[in-house]
Amino acid sequence: MEPTGTALTEADWAAHRPAVFGAAYRILGSVAEAEDVAQEVWLRAAAADLSEVRDVRAWLVTVSARTAYNVLMSARVRRESYVGPWLPEPLLTGPDAAVRVLVDESVSTAMLVVMRTLTPAERVALVLHDVFDLPFARIAEVLGATPAASRKLASRARTRVAAVTERPRASKAETRRVLEAFRAAAEAGDLAGLVALLDPEAVYVADGGGKATAARRPVRGAAIIARLAIRQVELRRPDAVRVVEVNGEPALATYSGGALVWLDTVEVSGGRITEFRRLVNPDKLPRIGHI
Repeated sequence: MEPTGTALTEADWAAHRPAVFGAAYRILGSVAEAEDVAQEVWLRAAAADLSEVRDVRAWLVTVSARTAYNVLMSARVRRESYVGPWLPEPLLTGPDAAVRVLVDESVSTAMLVVMRTLTPAERVALVLHDVFDLPFARIAEVLGATPAASRKLASRARTRVAAVTERPRASKAETRRVLEAFRAAAEAGDLAGLVALLDPEAVYVADGGGKATAARRPVRGAAIIARLAIRQVELRRPDAVRVVEVNGEPALATYSGGALVWLDTVEVSGGRITEFRRLVNPDKLPRIGHI
């Protein structure tokens, strides 16, 4: 039912925008698309009469999710034909962040990678219920389904993401320490040092999107990942590296000639890297910025 007395003020919108953007970003995994969704929601809300809306935040988040769901459905073919492994467009969440967003485990890189494997309907049901605590009756309206079917979608999605939500997470300090040690060893060409920082069964995933040189399949094993990391430094000869916070986690931003050439995020367990992700797709790097 469409709302029918008071339009949303800019001050109210500023308060609710992080939730609107956050819902879209969790569903889409794209900063650019989430920003487009947020703008569309704002235009709709600014023109609407919201006097009969009891919970404006819930109404805005619902509109955001419905809009993001439509984006997913219309772009399904393009997303399914993505070249190589996919990683989410990183979202700055630390002191450098220009856009504030509700940050929790559901916006982590690992979670967004798993979200990519869910159906659009499963993503919407999981985000709206588990992150924003919306009832299944409202979720059913977004999906054009019954509340019971929406509950099943969320339950199925929850089972799929359990591998991320139930595993122990390294602290930010530990993750940063490991990342900086990895950088130092790679720059020094220290193969043994890199191998010591990697779990023997570690996985390396690179996202070039067909627009930058990157492994088209995951690479497994500490020794081969270590050699790959050293070789990439030798080829690109980066001149600056800094730690930034993306998706609530420390990440390594590597620059050459002032331009960001890749962004690394990791999963750490027992002081060792279990998953190493390198984003080199140039379309996903600009919002992190140059130096």
